Amino acid sequence: MSEFVRICSEGELPQAGVVQEFTVAGRALCVANVHGKICVLDGTCPHEGGPLGEGSIEGGKVVCPWHAYAFDPCTGENEEDPEIRALAIEAKIEEGELRGKL
Repeated sequence: MSEFVRICSEGELPQAGVVQEFTVAGRALCVANVHGKICVLDGTCPHEGGPLGEGSIEGGKVVCPWHAYAFDPCTGENEEDPEIRALAIEAKIEEGELRGKL
């Protein structure tokens, strides 16, 4: 059974329009702030393993820095190729921390 674990403190969250990589239990996570909404994706792009947390936000999507695959930051969906989907991580802010269900 998975449980919510600490990703970062609220003060460490990326600013609006920015993605940031955090490592939790040896796993890279991409934390995105899209217009003030915080979403978490697995940090590895499902296309060819690029680092999503080193990407950018363009048009409300998280864009992989390697091949520009764009993912919905909250669902992981890719409009261009529905077969390639990033894993969305359930997350919440609780007691001053961002926590994700890993």
